[in-house]
Amino acid sequence: MKAVILRIYLSEDDTYKGKSAHRAVLEYLKDAGIAGATVFHGIEGYGVHSKIHTASILRLSGNLPVIVEVVDREENIRPLVAKLREMLPKELMTLQDIEILSGEKF
Repeated sequence: MKAVILRIYLSEDDTYKGKSAHRAVLEYLKDAGIAGATVFHGIEGYGVHSKIHTASILRLSGNLPVIVEVVDREENIRPLVAKLREMLPKELMTLQDIEILSGEKF
């Protein structure tokens, strides 16, 4: 089955209306009936400002990378993109075609 994967690249310090951004996104997606979403917590990364954030014990840092990964049919995800861009206007979001090989909901 054809589907898409939406990835939203955040930092753990990002917020939306007083909540962590990744939690606000998950709640929005769940309320919208999206098939599934997962939050990944990175151990190291950098973005447009080229500052490396790391979980290294030698260099304790906050603001580590967080990725929200969302899988569903394109017709279910596309209508939500405008609201997600409103919630997170500066954050990187990508959309990629995928093929679902197995999964109960699909």
